[in-house]
Amino acid sequence: MDYETIVIERESGTATVSLNRPQKKNAMSPRMHREMLDALGKLAEDDEVRVLILTGRGDSFCAGQDLKEFFAETYGEPTKARKITSLAIEWAEKLRVFPKPTIAAVNGWCLGGGLRIMALCDLAIASDKAVFGLPEVNFGIFPAGGAMKAAMEVLSHRDAMYWALTGERFTAEEADRLRLVNRVVPHERLPEECRALARKLTEKNPVALMLTKEVFWRDKYMNYQEAVDWELANFSVLTYLQGGEWVQQGIPQFIQGKYKPGKGSSYQSDPKGGPKGRGK
Repeated sequence: MDYETIVIERESGTATVSLNRPQKKNAMSPRMHREMLDALGKLAEDDEVRVLILTGRGDSFCAGQDLKEFFAETYGEPTKARKITSLAIEWAEKLRVFPKPTIAAVNGWCLGGGLRIMALCDLAIASDKAVFGLPEVNFGIFPAGGAMKAAMEVLSHRDAMYWALTGERFTAEEADRLRLVNRVVPHERLPEECRALARKLTEKNPVALMLTKEVFWRDKYMNYQEAVDWELANFSVLTYLQGGEWVQQGIPQFIQGKYKPGKGSSYQSDPKGGPKGRGK
């Protein structure tokens, strides 16, 4: 598929996907939904891609759905509207369960459905020029299609309710205070900061990262004992998928003092001794 509404760039194990409708504040059109679904499917299967960064071109991350193309032009055509909505939901779910770490680089306007896809990324770094909000109530509607749920996942009950009811915008500084994002950086440093975080993640074992994400999401909706059982089961899966690498290589290097996990370092993987281990 040839992409028009997104741009993909690759560098040292990191794929950066940029929403590319700057003249529309990167509002999501039906074509963008089709392209994102296709791109995420391919990037998930690409072993060269270790981390995904999602951002926007121009002065916006994403201003939500394109009101004209997504809503007005499908009004009165319920079958067409349903198909487009399904595309939007499907690629958002692919983003949520993407088997590699995802970073939202929030470079500007992040509203409504745009806040939803930002919240579905594992981590988020915002420019100090970023602006957030759930403005749906100002159109006489409410956040839907996962926008309300995503906001509830990353905000407190009171804050999510406040922003959904008022439709007010809030700044990057406020987003940082509310822990909607991991941190805020000067606008001109946003790409550099996101790439630095991506490099840190590419040094980790990809199987460990993949299962960390899977366990995290399932743990959220389990009771304590169910979560313990799930974690232990996946610990066995991890050891199997790594070929026992963390035991056979990681522990001996730790005993020998070659790395200190508590200080953030990772063991050096022997390419001949394990399938996908990485270290620094």
